[in-house]
Amino acid sequence: MMQVGCKPKSRIPDLRESYSSRDSKPFGTYVAKQLLQTGFPDNYVQVVTKAFDINETIAYDTSSVYFSVSRNLYIDEKGTNAVLDYVYNGNTVFFSASNIDTGFLNKIFCTMFNPELLWLGTMPDYSRTSTRLINAISSSKDSFSYFYKPFQSYFPEINDRYCRVIGYNAFGKPNCIVFFWGKGKLFLHSDPRAFSNYFLLKEDNYKYMQYLMQVMNASPQHVYWDDYYVKLNHRKQSGNGFGLNELFKYPPLEMSFWLLLALLLLFILFSMKRKQRQIKLAKPNLNSSVAFTETIARLYLQKHDNKNIADKMITYFNEFIRNNYFLHINAGSSDFISSLSRKSGVSEEKTAILLNAIDHANKSATIDDYQLLSLNEQIQEFYKKRK
Repeated sequence: MMQVGCKPKSRIPDLRESYSSRDSKPFGTYVAKQLLQTGFPDNYVQVVTKAFDINETIAYDTSSVYFSVSRNLYIDEKGTNAVLDYVYNGNTVFFSASNIDTGFLNKIFCTMFNPELLWLGTMPDYSRTSTRLINAISSSKDSFSYFYKPFQSYFPEINDRYCRVIGYNAFGKPNCIVFFWGKGKLFLHSDPRAFSNYFLLKEDNYKYMQYLMQVMNASPQHVYWDDYYVKLNHRKQSGNGFGLNELFKYPPLEMSFWLLLALLLLFILFSMKRKQRQIKLAKPNLNSSVAFTETIARLYLQKHDNKNIADKMITYFNEFIRNNYFLHINAGSSDFISSLSRKSGVSEEKTAILLNAIDHANKSATIDDYQLLSLNEQIQEFYKKRK
């Protein structure tokens, strides 16, 4: 018998911007953390769970990389001084956030503007939006784009003496700057969505993060992934939490806020005695979905294709060979295998096995989980045993 019923709804992914490295949803940063690990194969990426001013692990670093992606960056005066001291000692710090603490920006004489704060809860127009880096960093492609909320946050004022602009949004506004302090560098980025799983898995947008990593320390002492400020964001933020954080910095405004809140509560209490609450009719749920979320769902779910993932791994491996050993990729040539083995220090036998696996993956229409895992293990083994 043929079963008759309603057509099942399409699965819509969770679009909350968590920026958690353990989150594989569209706006988690699982892919970004993996790219950070791949970009520095000689270092194990350590997860940081403490603030700068109380973190003994990073206290004696002189050439490390610290990477942080969060919706908002809350940091007090002690934390700000600790960050600047850390940079001054020769380390590299990368912060990407839609809202960066005003006190922190004032310390380096910069300002930031986020138009989303002016929307007051209204939905923006979704469109194909892009971001780009200066030609000195990314000369192979003009911009990196995807379909979602526009990249609009930027830095209207920077310290010309110590800062340089290295990236722009689609409107030509600077959204990525580098602050040179002492022996180190502080990178500030105003669009954390550019490091989300959804953005990095769109076409070849992963190169955007790879290009930025190229201007950091080439051989860092340690590599850290921040897990403190992204959790601090979840604890403090509830709707317009960042706006209240700014409001409470000024005592008169804070007093006015609490006075207004007290008057509002009194008004509600007295009104309850005189008026009956209006009962609103609940609107029935509609069995429909918004077009842009369907598009995002399709784009995101398509990236779980093993063949696609293998192609990206092979592409990055080939670029690694060209950039580090200046060899033209020719997997079937014995001369190429011999040259790669000699320059990398990996035995010819293991080099040949790896290249055969890559050649097999390129020719295969589909790749199962075992083949993908085996290919990844062989590539990682090559990175570990190279000179």
